[in-house]
Formats: sequence, C-alpha cells, structure tokens
Amino acid sequence: MVVKHSLIALVIALPAFAQQPLYAQCGGIGWTGGTTCVSGATCQKLNDWYSQCLPGGGPTTTSVPPTSDPVPTTTTTGTGPAPTGCPAINTNLAANSKLPDPFTFTSGARVTTKADWACRRAEILQLFQRYELGTFPPKPQSVTSSLSGNTLSITASEAGKSITFSVSISRPSGTGPFPAIIAYGGMSIPTPSGVAVITFNNNDIAAQDGGGSRGQGKFFTLYGSGHSAGALTAWAWGVSRIIDALEQTPSANINTQRIGVTGCSRNGKGALVAGALDSRIALTIPQESGSGGAGCWRISDAMLRGGINTQTASQIVGENVWLSPLFNQYTNQVNNLPFDHHLLSALVAPRGLLVIDNTSIDWLGPQSVWGCQKTANKVWQALGVADGMGVSQIGNHNHCAFPSSQQGDLDAFVNKFLKGQSANTNVMRTDGANNVGFVEANWVSWTVPTLS
Repeated sequence: MVVKHSLIALVIALPAFAQQPLYAQCGGIGWTGGTTCVSGATCQKLNDWYSQCLPGGGPTTTSVPPTSDPVPTTTTTGTGPAPTGCPAINTNLAANSKLPDPFTFTSGARVTTKADWACRRAEILQLFQRYELGTFPPKPQSVTSSLSGNTLSITASEAGKSITFSVSISRPSGTGPFPAIIAYGGMSIPTPSGVAVITFNNNDIAAQDGGGSRGQGKFFTLYGSGHSAGALTAWAWGVSRIIDALEQTPSANINTQRIGVTGCSRNGKGALVAGALDSRIALTIPQESGSGGAGCWRISDAMLRGGINTQTASQIVGENVWLSPLFNQYTNQVNNLPFDHHLLSALVAPRGLLVIDNTSIDWLGPQSVWGCQKTANKVWQALGVADGMGVSQIGNHNHCAFPSSQQGDLDAFVNKFLKGQSANTNVMRTDGANNVGFVEANWVSWTVPTLS
C-alpha cells in the first residue's frame, strides 16, 4: 500500500500542461511548459531555443525534435500570400561578414527579373520571421470597427478570443478623403499640410518596459504570451489592423491607398518593421531608429570594435523586448544571419521609404545607418525606381528633434507618395564627413542587376 500511495503521489506531482494555443511556444532549450499544440497546429522547431505551434496537421509534441527546420507558414503582408513556385529556402548557410546579397536566393540562384524579386522578397520576409522578428500573424478571423467622432475603435477576434483598441484621427480642413500618417505614439515630424494623423498607442498592443515585459499587451492577450513575435512585429500587426478598419470604415474619410507610417527612436524601429511587413503602406518614415531599425547589425558591431560606443545586437536585446526570443542566439554572431537590415528596408521596395537620421549621436550608429540604407537603395535601383527611397541624415540637434533643413526632403516624399504629386525625391545625403566613415567596398561584394 505504501508503494501504491507513493506512485500515486508521484503521478500527481507531475505537471499537467494544457495544449498550447496557436502561435504559442511549445519547446526549445530551457522550455518547461507544454509541448502539445491544439488541434489544427503542430509544434515546429524554429531553432534550438524556440519551437512554436503553427498552423497545420494535428496535435504533436517536441519529445522527438523535427528533422527539418520549417519557416513560419504565414506570408501574408496585407495584400495576400507570397507568390507560388518560388525556390525553397536553404537554411544551411555559411557565415558572411559582409552585407548579404539582395539579389541571390539562399539556394544560390540569381535574381534576374522583377518576378524573381517578388520571390526573393517573400524569402527575405520568411527569414526575418524565422530568425529575428517572430511570426507575423495573418489577418484575424474577424476585424470589426466603429467610429465615434475622432476615435476609431477596432476589435480583432481569433479562436474565441477578442481584443479592442482605439486610435485617434486628426483630419485637416477640406472634404477628403485624406491621405494619412499612422504615428507611433504621436508625431515627431512636422504634420504635413492636407494629411490626416492617426495616433497609435503601440504600447497598448505590446509593452516595451524592459525584459520583464515580454508577452504583455493586447496582441499577446489574443495570441498567447508565448507567441514568438517581438514588440516590433506585434506593433506592425496593430498597424495592419488599423488599415483593415479604415478600409471598412469609409466614414473615417481616409484614403487607404495613401497611408504612411512614422515614429522616432524605438518607435522608428516599429515604423520600419510595419512598412516592411504590410505592403499597403505607401510611405514609411522611420526617424532616428538606430540598431534594430535602419542600422545594420554587422556595421554596428564593426563600429564598436573600432572604439565607437554604438548600440549593437547584444546590447539591444538586453535593453528591451523589441525583437523575438528567436534572435537571442545570434546577437553575438550576427555574421551567421542570412540577412541584415538593408534587407529589412528592401522589403519596402518599390514603395516609398524616407530614412531620417542624425549624424551627431554615436549610439544611434550614423555610419551603420548610412551604410546600411545606402546599400538598401540598390534594390530600388534594380527595380528602376532609385528615387523611391532616400536618406536624409543631418546632425547637431537633439534626439528626435526635426531640423528645418530636412523639411524639403520630408515634403518631397509626402507630396509624391501620399499626395500623388510630382516631386523630386532624389534624396541621398549625409552631413557626416567622408560618408560618416562608410566604405562600400568593405561591405558590398555583389553587383546590382537591372531587373526586367
């Protein structure tokens, strides 16, 4: 009897985990939670540190690790799934100390046409989800909205759960419908004439209160605290839901074909990620976003090795929860990543992108941003629209201040991409001496094709 009671006590002491919901963590080094997914999802290994319940198949566990390393299956970017017939992703990649070639698939095939670029873009999107950003969920099962005065309320529902958040809309005088800029936390750039401003409380969607805030916010209420997305991806999801709501609310008087997004510093990182992940955004304006935004990991690491105290991947992940835990194992070996942030910006092409930066704050990595974005512009060059992307880098002002010398650059991009006017957007300038120290030959070993 004593033995039987002991066995019963042992069984009772074992933890009983409920099935993990869709997009929740289900395995990885150090993981002590549930390893079984709800029906309709399978536990897929994304890397040694993180397995996630992704759509497809029936319940499974990670007691026997998968033999393959599948990428997240969600490829929706706001306008539909990725093209069919694209090459498979090769994950057996060698380290690369230079900026990876935008025009070569991971399989080694070369991008020679605009159709090829659509496939390569889809591949880059998947790589960022796998290694850095976490899964970007598709549009939820239900998105509804209501407008009361200047407040647009949005309700998203998925798998029996719902969240509601609101944004405020400030419209200019006139009849509309108006182009609009979605501003993370409010505008830090001058409000352009004739353009509405939609103020987005991104912290409500995903908290950014240090490392302990991971998994907090309404996005995680809907998808589970173990979802692989970092705050930047969750915020981008929120921007996509705002656009969904505007599309189904004509009374908001917003031209949904002329939507921009902006933010400064950490919110600038968010704006860039939103522009990369949702192709309905016509103009993306990240301001002083630094590492994790417009800066390249590899160049920032080189700056730090050279004695410039700038933010790097290893510092960023210790500061906040902007990126997915998938990224943690790469922070001290960024050369192993099959991308850098010139390719994050490339996801915006051929749509409008204006990178606003500051050369007088070392921790922002002005050399990293300039070199990274000057390299990113090569994708717009290949697509025949080099002036669709620009960099305006001016120093000698406080962080997130906007000097009047950048006003013309901002006006040009707003006029062209949000107002549909003719404007000279050939903007690629820095006031940093010698291109703030960026030597292209040290970072770019590939050529730019003319894509047919």
